Amino acid sequence: MTTTRVSVPSVHCDHCKAAIEGAASRAKGVQRAQVDLSTKQVTVDYDSEVTDVGELVGLIEAQGYAVESFEEVSAS
Repeated sequence: MTTTRVSVPSVHCDHCKAAIEGAASRAKGVQRAQVDLSTKQVTVDYDSEVTDVGELVGLIEAQGYAVESFEEVSAS
């Protein structure tokens, strides 16, 4: 399982949170996608053998939210 934190500066409300979490959760292999409105970051736990960060970024950006950066915070 891999955990990646994605910075999405334009996320600011519950609608944004629901849209991003819903989009990221639809990717195969995603166990959890959680938006923190205070830090403007999305934490995603996923199976890196099934999906990758590029796909996750694409799904978030397809919802209209620009991704500023991302970092892998753990892998097992």
